[in-house]
Amino acid sequence: MSPLTGLRIVEFDGLGPVTFLGMMLADLGADVVRLTRSESAAAAVFTEVGGAILHRGRTAVPVNLKDPQDHARVLDLVAQSHGLIEGFRPGVMERLGLGPEPCMARNPGLVFARVTGWGQTGPLADAVGHDINYLALSGALSTFGEADRPARPPLNLVGDYAGGAMMGAIGLLAGLLQARTTGRGAVIDVAMTDGVALMTALFHALKAQGLWTDARDANLLDGSTPFYRCYRCRDGGEVAVGALEPRFYAALLAGLDLTPEDAPQYDRSRWGEITDRFAAIFAKRDRDDWTARFAGTEACVTPVLSLGEAVSNAHNRARGTFTAEGGPAPAPVFNGTRPAAEASAGPADIADALARWS
Repeated sequence: MSPLTGLRIVEFDGLGPVTFLGMMLADLGADVVRLTRSESAAAAVFTEVGGAILHRGRTAVPVNLKDPQDHARVLDLVAQSHGLIEGFRPGVMERLGLGPEPCMARNPGLVFARVTGWGQTGPLADAVGHDINYLALSGALSTFGEADRPARPPLNLVGDYAGGAMMGAIGLLAGLLQARTTGRGAVIDVAMTDGVALMTALFHALKAQGLWTDARDANLLDGSTPFYRCYRCRDGGEVAVGALEPRFYAALLAGLDLTPEDAPQYDRSRWGEITDRFAAIFAKRDRDDWTARFAGTEACVTPVLSLGEAVSNAHNRARGTFTAEGGPAPAPVFNGTRPAAEASAGPADIADALARWS
């Protein structure tokens, strides 16, 4: 039995974090019904590139929320659910007559999770935006990139998926535990700006102690040190070096045939020189040669794999990190067993979903 077996979730179809959140919940065994805007839209989204991964494990149900009969059936479905997830701009669900008030009137124990970029309140609540904008306002974006170039976003992993979907999962599950104890549901306001800001806690703590500067490419974990960065190899591949602790750094130096006198770890005045020296050494061998050289050591040196290479990597294969089709497998692992990735179900009728939950 999967961890979330028996949990019923209504997902209002969208892009970005809510889609990913619905996938995660379904991966862990929740029965998720994904409501789409129309039958044609449901079919298009179901067949689009990536749909087999991001929409896996749940049923697509086309509804016309302007049709009184469909609207009533959606409320009937909500009445049978434990949680609802949506990612529309503030006020949209209310205008549809499906905001927290009517939904929780039908189901007082409902946990209503709302995932947006700016949140439900504040001067920017109604503004448009994307992952890069939420990273920018939270302060996180200023830490990514090189000192002499504009900040560069780390894909949409930090805002959409970590600050939005992951925080949404935590909020939703916390609300469900509260509802189980009290019988009362909750409205969860998940703002990606809040979630990303929360993830910068370590750097605010370091800054308060004078151990972090606002200057980009000048701090311990931002790629500016010779022992925590990536290096280009002879064949154009790259290796990632994470030798933070002294004993790990000693193993790195041994693998590079250097001594502590050649490259003192915490002599900041020599970091530029040491970085250049490391770069010249790494450029003398191919990436996989370096991988083999550091295998079994504590140097914290790993190859920088492409998405395709990650699927075939021996460690990832041994753990089942990716599915047979090549997409990422459900995570985390429970009691030594990884949840199975279920295939997506094509468009169905809302009456079928209601019958299943009745």
